[in-house]
Amino acid sequence: MAETIVVGVDGSGTARKAAEVARDLAGALGARLHVVSAFDTDRTEVFGSGSDRWIVSDAGEAERVAREVAAALAGGDLKITYSAARGKPAEALVREADRLEAKMIVVGNRRMQGLGRVLGSVANSVAHSASCDVYIANTYGAD
Repeated sequence: MAETIVVGVDGSGTARKAAEVARDLAGALGARLHVVSAFDTDRTEVFGSGSDRWIVSDAGEAERVAREVAAALAGGDLKITYSAARGKPAEALVREADRLEAKMIVVGNRRMQGLGRVLGSVANSVAHSASCDVYIANTYGAD
């Protein structure tokens, strides 16, 4: 079975750049890529009435983001999967990586300078709690 690389996305330009780095790494290593978008709560709203109803939830939005990024990254022989995961971004990424027995998590370095560096960031939290390798992609200037 091919090894797995996990990358977290949130719809931002920096996350997209990290996802592109993850795609390139997965291609070079012959690994599969798993795109994850985290959501903290599961608020659900129903719009419309009768048979014309739409359900919109945080989980659904997170899955849409992950699906769209995965589709944009697709190409060649690379196998890409996606999911939405409940929890704060760092916790969700680490949990998904553990669930998939991933070889690596790729995160961007957004908020690793200035006050964010002192207070913490997703990259910092993942690096300190992951049970697999963590690759921190340089995403400065991507937003």
